[in-house]
Amino acid sequence: MKYTPNHFSVLSQIASKCGGVIGFCLLFSISLSAQEKPKWDVSNPPGGVPYRDVEFTTTEGTWMCLDVSPDGKTIVFDMLGDIYTMPIAGGTATCIRSGLAWEVQPRFSPDGTKISFTSDAGGGDNIWYMNPDGSKAKQITKESFHLLNNAEWIDNEYIVARKHFTSTRSLGAGEIWMYHLSGGSGLQLTKRKNDQQDVNEPSVSADGRYIYFSEDMYGGGFFQYNKNPNTQIFAIRRYDRVEGKIEEVTGGAGGACRPEVSPEGRWLAFVRRDDTKTVLCVRELATGLEYPLYDGLDKDQQEAWTVFGCYPGFTFLNVGPIKGAIVIWAGGKIKRINVGWDEENKKTVLESVTDIPFTCNVKTKVAETLRFENKVFENEFTAKAIRNAITSKDGKTLIFNAAGYLYRKNLPDGKPEKIAGDENMLAGEPAFSPDGKTLVYTTWNDEKRGGIQLLGASNPTLVVSKGFGNHIFRTPSFSPDGKQIVFRIQDGDDEMGPAMTDKPGIYIADATGTDVPRFVSDNGENPKFSADGKRIFVQTGGALFGGLDKSLKSYDLNGKDEKVHVKSKYAHSFTVSPDGKWLAFIELHKTYICAFPQIGKTLDLSADTKAVPATVVSRDAGYNLHWSGDSQKLHYTLGEEYFTIDLKDRFTYLPGAPDSLPPLPEAGLKIGLSLSADKPEGTVIFENARIITMEGDLVIDNGAIVVYQNKIESVETMKAYSSRRVKRAAPVKIIDCKGKTIMPGIIDVHAHPGNFRYGLNPQKQWEYHAQLAYGVTTQHDPSVNSEMAFSNAEMLKAGRMVGPRLYSTGTILYGADGDFKAPINSLDDARSTLRRTKAWGAFSVKSYNQPRREQRQQVIAAARELNMLVVPEGRFVFSPQSHTSR
Repeated sequence: MKYTPNHFSVLSQIASKCGGVIGFCLLFSISLSAQEKPKWDVSNPPGGVPYRDVEFTTTEGTWMCLDVSPDGKTIVFDMLGDIYTMPIAGGTATCIRSGLAWEVQPRFSPDGTKISFTSDAGGGDNIWYMNPDGSKAKQITKESFHLLNNAEWIDNEYIVARKHFTSTRSLGAGEIWMYHLSGGSGLQLTKRKNDQQDVNEPSVSADGRYIYFSEDMYGGGFFQYNKNPNTQIFAIRRYDRVEGKIEEVTGGAGGACRPEVSPEGRWLAFVRRDDTKTVLCVRELATGLEYPLYDGLDKDQQEAWTVFGCYPGFTFLNVGPIKGAIVIWAGGKIKRINVGWDEENKKTVLESVTDIPFTCNVKTKVAETLRFENKVFENEFTAKAIRNAITSKDGKTLIFNAAGYLYRKNLPDGKPEKIAGDENMLAGEPAFSPDGKTLVYTTWNDEKRGGIQLLGASNPTLVVSKGFGNHIFRTPSFSPDGKQIVFRIQDGDDEMGPAMTDKPGIYIADATGTDVPRFVSDNGENPKFSADGKRIFVQTGGALFGGLDKSLKSYDLNGKDEKVHVKSKYAHSFTVSPDGKWLAFIELHKTYICAFPQIGKTLDLSADTKAVPATVVSRDAGYNLHWSGDSQKLHYTLGEEYFTIDLKDRFTYLPGAPDSLPPLPEAGLKIGLSLSADKPEGTVIFENARIITMEGDLVIDNGAIVVYQNKIESVETMKAYSSRRVKRAAPVKIIDCKGKTIMPGIIDVHAHPGNFRYGLNPQKQWEYHAQLAYGVTTQHDPSVNSEMAFSNAEMLKAGRMVGPRLYSTGTILYGADGDFKAPINSLDDARSTLRRTKAWGAFSVKSYNQPRREQRQQVIAAARELNMLVVPEGRFVFSPQSHTSR
């Protein structure tokens, strides 16, 4: 808003009538409201992150990109995200660009008056340029998601650079784009063939016609782990700016990457893999003859992710009409590789390899490492992994699953009590009968397998006839008249075992259990009867980690007359109100409610829909969505808290709505389930064992370990143990370990033990038993479905499952596309994201390829506020950039 003289005249009149101070305050507040919120500054991030100054001198560096000025007198290179220059002969380097921003890949312009570089000073990686002394830096590209790096000059006015694209896989792919120094949206030169195979490392011929680049040509059409580098992964191709076409240049066994054209256009230098060595090669462009020059390069990254290239940038240094030199980083040093010409055999030869010595007096800042104490064991703990929560129609009772059992809580202040499940059978996924007097729920035993039971005033009764089989039964629900139950039989998986049926899908059974269930359809999950009982609603596309083509469908009781009511890219957990007028759903972790009119065709739904009234109803997240009996309230849970949202408090047009809507609740009703942690009784003594201790290299050849309850009391030699034998707390068990070795338990800090799924908990998870068999006693899963990981963790803690201690980040903070991505565009977004994960019981989070530096810094800042650890994972780049250590 711009203020005209008339504006200020009006304001001055108000001030004169209201008093000078009041008038000034009014003017000041209006001025503030007109200002935008300050932009997050990567170089000076708010949030109270403590940094410490670090200074050291080094003569070596890691993964250094470099270039030489056109006059051959100056080398420019990057180190630890700062940019340095020094004479071509070497010496003490001068830092020309430093700070918290990560700045790499410097390149001189053809006339030597500018240096381009990649910088995240603007929030994310973009292309900048500056004077050779580091002054007058200016940002060229201003992408916020499709970020850029690896710039190369075409002439003194234009550059080309690699633009990064991602879809549902965070590793992504690249395209070559062209930009004028003045900025703009740029011109696309190459088009990616898919979203998972990379294009990178442009190099421009001296006349500017050809742009050479590397491209992932590995078979399959998608990124693969463990590719074979001895076959072709990357190949070098070139784009013709005159003809607009792409030509093959070189590749073959060992691949070819990081092309660099010599100034006179005769040679193309590139990097190739030869078995376990990375080799610098040259190709004579006129003849196609290729020669290996130097096999002392550091390992290239062809089989990994190549967001910043397969190898650091290097350059040619001309020293004559025939002879030349290549300046390249390898082995921590800057190498000058002198290249000669064998006139007799008409081929290039390696003359010598020398180091160009450098000394860097590094001055940088490093963020202090987060460290918070987390207790390994407490006698009691509060259950936070609350699942399958439902509320009775009268609003007086909450039923939920925790640690494998069903509990009932009388609302609001009752103490939860167990109502179903025991040491032989797990219970979950409950649903009330229409009259509220009966529960239907699933059961599971690893050997006897699944069942569906009813729980009323008497003991549980079996719903599904015994002759039908013991399958993996899921999500039962009553018909409106209470006479039928619809449920799903799940296909088999690695944790629950085989399905034991050739017809998984949706079934209907008589609530009395007298008839054999009838197959309805193999389409959809989470079936529910419509309000009139004539149709069945199902959902497709999964929840988190599902497809990006989700829907809410219905069909008749024979699986026919299918109708698609809602489709969405990200929304899931569609929950229709009993009166059919409202729809609750989850999108990108937050919970929403929208009006749900019948329109006779599909509603294309998203959180920001403007087609129907819609609003967010959770500050951070909500799970276990379910409606009150009168359709006027939505209930959900987050961790140990239970929330109730009244429609009139979220939609101003409803009768009874207040003049001003209240803020979203920051806290809910504490469910308050306290569980006892598993702790064995008595003493176990391991005698005559060879013991590997944790005291340096100390190994006790013949020793004893005494364990009382769940603590190791002593580790000592048998002689010392025998000399002080004391009476032990009963019961006492002695195990003779002669001929055996006991070692400390292994902590697996990056475990993925089968929890990247939805559904039921088994009694025994085979991955946990395998881990124990190999000595793992504590595990940390840094990418998983929160619901599965933390429910299993609490079962392990309560002794209802056997396995290593389980800690987890829960669902990762994903930076690419997907129904589980974590959009972070502010510090508040980061706080909300971390609160959501902490509610499940996490003390750590995984910041996974959030593309922009400011996003990663915001996660770090929020974690410090919430006493959480951050597990950053980046892009297989040999730099701390993705780990936000600066």
